[in-house]
Amino acid sequence: MSVKNKNFQWIIMADIINSSDYQGLTLQEDFKKNVAYINEKFKKKLISPLTITLGDEFQGIAKSLKISTEIIITLEELLMKENANFSLRYIINFGKIDTPINSEIAYGMLGDGLSHARKMLENLKKKEQRFEIAAEKEDKSKALNDAFEILQNLQNRWTSEADKKLVSQFIQYQDYKIIATKTGITRSQIWKKEKSLNISSYFAIKNLISYLSK
Repeated sequence: MSVKNKNFQWIIMADIINSSDYQGLTLQEDFKKNVAYINEKFKKKLISPLTITLGDEFQGIAKSLKISTEIIITLEELLMKENANFSLRYIINFGKIDTPINSEIAYGMLGDGLSHARKMLENLKKKEQRFEIAAEKEDKSKALNDAFEILQNLQNRWTSEADKKLVSQFIQYQDYKIIATKTGITRSQIWKKEKSLNISSYFAIKNLISYLSK
């Protein structure tokens, strides 16, 4: 599978986990807002924008694997900042698209890459992990899937609204002293929370995903 083949593209898909458990209209509006944010932020890095296809799913085509993983990380951080009451599962597939690329909306395109991406997303519903990557090389796929599993294990520990808010502040400011000043909580308490929330591990795995995605 050659990355030089212009018919092969970086396909990204995601869906809302257990979407039927939520109030449909509110969920859909929140989902639309988040997708719109990503499309605006990455508009120069998307070949075809993230497009909501079934109400609780989206698909799009990014210019590279690195951009694809950046989209996932950015969306995950956005949902955490907003303390969203829903979670997403994601797939990235480097696959073939036979029809012309629609640069306005990721819809109406055909190819084995899209069919395989859909099967990947359906199969992911049977597993506990929320991320699956199929890159152009098997060893890179394995490394990225392992890295995203570590990321998910870290995220699973941040269960309370307070934890998510604090993690978001660390992502924004990256300095416990700044956060202590802004929150009025002592530096000692914030420092202890930085350790208990494994903030350094989060940044490490985030950097590793970025490195592996090159």
